[in-house]
Amino acid sequence: MDFDLLLIQKMKRGDENAFDVFVRKHYEEILKYCCYHCLDASYAEDLTQETFLHFFAKLSDYRYMGKTKNYLYTIAGNLCKDYYKKAKEILLEEPSRDFQNSLQQSETEDILNKITIESALNHLPEELREVIVLYYFQELKLVEISEVLKISLPLVKYRMKQAKIRLEKLLNE
Repeated sequence: MDFDLLLIQKMKRGDENAFDVFVRKHYEEILKYCCYHCLDASYAEDLTQETFLHFFAKLSDYRYMGKTKNYLYTIAGNLCKDYYKKAKEILLEEPSRDFQNSLQQSETEDILNKITIESALNHLPEELREVIVLYYFQELKLVEISEVLKISLPLVKYRMKQAKIRLEKLLNE
């Protein structure tokens, strides 16, 4: 029997320890996923926590059909999409001079690299960006990406190829 299934059964019965084990099992992967979707690490943590809150809120209706992690990625993906909508408004504001002056040179380079990659990813259509994030940053296999996104494996491969072509072009510019 699958470990997630056992945990879900225990959680549905109110076993608080099972909730803790479940979160510990999946937290790092969901946090990593959220970090690649937003620049603010503390907001990524908020998105991760919100993912689990949404999952637990619907736990009584949840039917186990395989990989629970895929369902968590779906929830996190939807929350990240909402974040993108809010982030576009925030990015229009300029950062304060105090903040800019407080950054050290190495921190600035790290941030610029991350912003460059994030910017290139943001220029990709959502369906291409999602495949790249799941493959490179979440280290999912193509078959797993197919399951998470609920699309065929050939379509995943096509999107991966298109995303690589577009990213290479964007990063070379």
